Amino acid sequence: MNDVDFAQGCIHELQAEYTASLKCLERIPVSLFEYKPHEKSMALGYLALLVAEIPLWVYHIASGNDIDFATYAHFQPKTTDELVAHFKENHQKAIEVLKGIEDGGLDGMFSLKNNGTVLHTEPRKHSISSSINHMVHHRGQLTVYMRLNDIPVPSIYGPSADDRTFG
Repeated sequence: MNDVDFAQGCIHELQAEYTASLKCLERIPVSLFEYKPHEKSMALGYLALLVAEIPLWVYHIASGNDIDFATYAHFQPKTTDELVAHFKENHQKAIEVLKGIEDGGLDGMFSLKNNGTVLHTEPRKHSISSSINHMVHHRGQLTVYMRLNDIPVPSIYGPSADDRTFG
């Protein structure tokens, strides 16, 4: 598959996951950002931030940038509205960079690093695909946290127990 077709497929997938992710993030109260269902679990706020920031990873990967955890500055939302706005901005950046991809534009490797030490390297196309899957995975975790806190879970791929509508 050429890079243009691949990028168009990723745009379609990001757009398909956008509404459900947005509906989840809009329901996360700041008062629960520190909630953890287990001592080994991520805090709810960090999990929500991952869902909001992974489209930014797609932007960096598609732009040819590596990500180093030591220098990657996580956004620090103070409100749910800021979290949601951050997600919308990151989503749009990912879509725009993917729209600009030309054949050969995704050649090369992407590396995830920690303080310069390479943790993982893979072809950029693979990394974009796995990042989108990673976002969906964390959104799934987020819905469990929502359920545990009596936050209504929106319809994602079909009706939820809280939302009997599609879309």
